[in-house]
Amino acid sequence: MYFTKKVLRQSGELSKTWEEEVQETIKNNPEQKLRFSTVSDLEIKRLYTPEDIKDTNFAADISVPGLYPYLRGNQATGYRGRYWTFRMFAGMGSAQDTNQRWHMLLGQGQTGLSTAFDYPTLMGYDSDSPKALGEVGKCGVAIDTLEDFLALMQDIPMDQVTTSMTINPPATILWSMYCAAAEIKGIPLNKIGGTIQNDILKEFIAQKTFMCPPEPSVKLISDTIEFGTKYVPRWNTISISGYHIREAGSTAVQELAFTLRDGIEYVEDVVRRKGLNVDDFAPRLSFFFNSHIDFFEEICKMRAARRMWAKIMKERFGAKNPRSWWLRFHTQTAGCSLTAQQPYNNVVRTTTEALAAVLGGTQSLHTNSLDEVLCLPSEHAVEIALRTQQILAEETGVANTIDPLAGSYFIEALTNEIEEKAWEYIHKIDAMGGMIAAIEKGFPQMEIAEAAYRFQRQLDAGEKIMVGVNKYATDARHDIPLMDIDEKVGEEQIKKLKDVRRRRDNRAAGQSLNDIKNACKKGDNVMPHCIAAVKNLATLQEICDVYREVYGEYRDPGLY
Repeated sequence: MYFTKKVLRQSGELSKTWEEEVQETIKNNPEQKLRFSTVSDLEIKRLYTPEDIKDTNFAADISVPGLYPYLRGNQATGYRGRYWTFRMFAGMGSAQDTNQRWHMLLGQGQTGLSTAFDYPTLMGYDSDSPKALGEVGKCGVAIDTLEDFLALMQDIPMDQVTTSMTINPPATILWSMYCAAAEIKGIPLNKIGGTIQNDILKEFIAQKTFMCPPEPSVKLISDTIEFGTKYVPRWNTISISGYHIREAGSTAVQELAFTLRDGIEYVEDVVRRKGLNVDDFAPRLSFFFNSHIDFFEEICKMRAARRMWAKIMKERFGAKNPRSWWLRFHTQTAGCSLTAQQPYNNVVRTTTEALAAVLGGTQSLHTNSLDEVLCLPSEHAVEIALRTQQILAEETGVANTIDPLAGSYFIEALTNEIEEKAWEYIHKIDAMGGMIAAIEKGFPQMEIAEAAYRFQRQLDAGEKIMVGVNKYATDARHDIPLMDIDEKVGEEQIKKLKDVRRRRDNRAAGQSLNDIKNACKKGDNVMPHCIAAVKNLATLQEICDVYREVYGEYRDPGLY
């Protein structure tokens, strides 16, 4: 028991007295709202007391940083040992354009790189594909061949700076390019570090940049996990992502539950398909969460996530290595919380969300720019976003002590409630036969759609507020300089691609593609063959077309 019987008795007596006074006050001065709730619609009480966490076992449920169940953080010294990684998402136009932005950010104090790819790259198409028309370099960097990737990494110390790549269906290919680029620079694979997102289940659930059906798509992910475990030990071969689930309209509970259940699915597949011991690969699994605008709900979600994953790995999978119990995660502030109306309000939103991520114990953080709801972030806007993190780290004192909100009646009670409701979802999905089965039934998709609809109804009714949208709206216009990608970028990219195809050894490239096809058919690991193929200048789409040919293409069933 967290409190003595005496404390609980005193709390109960005082709470009863307080409640009587509150009821008298309400008679004369009614509360503004009849119901108070989080963004995710979890009801919030007026007051939290020791009675709300009376069943908490301190050692088993809270403990201290660096010890199971890691509610208070993986690292014993928190941010005193080192700050979270300042990892601003960047990608625009050509590889050279993005490389220039990377160097600007590193020069301004960023400590890790993060790559945004354009839609053709995300979907596995080359820049000269008819499906890429008008999209080349527009929402991220265009990468077709290893030569583009080498330009992207120009003068980047790949053995010193970690790089995150937000790529999913073609993750094997982009990671192969990263590995090949390192080897060309003379850097051994065991010296490079970073993360590929590589989370296809959340694509079927929310973001919808998918290519092949679920089962073979998960097989490719297991290939990367196996290859990384053996040859690239500093690499996180998956970033199991709740961010896009939340951006699609989920609640905090759904984001947490579906993300961790996706993680369970991947672990089960690697153990079953590859025969690896869970402790061989689990320490390199990583996660990616959204930090939304409800300050306390987000802190509690992140704390609950660590405790839940520790339990899952220890109790469900029997992991013995404490590093396997760690939930290590990157956080991005909520793009869906930003507004085109009164865009400078977005600086305040992002700051609040970033502070929640820090108090939630994130290991890595991207802060959105004020103009991201309108266009790719400008240098001016991204500098403000980076400075936001630096001010939080260096000026506010939030890094001085670890998990400073621990022990709050409210924080611990809300953490427990979020965890309890997330377990309910996980048990439902287990009963369905796992996440792939649940996706095929449309369960997570429909749950998210219902949550998004409910939140929009609340906005329309004024039950939830977005400042500048449904309250305090004005007719004032704010001129924001828009970042624009010239159409010449696409034209130049296509020229370069055609030149590569003309210069390369087409016989060697073709043989490499055939080797990938045979590996797919036999169920072998594709990674060694992908690295050989990109070195022979096979293109992104050529390799993806092999996957599409062998595995087939997935079409969203369009649930309503």
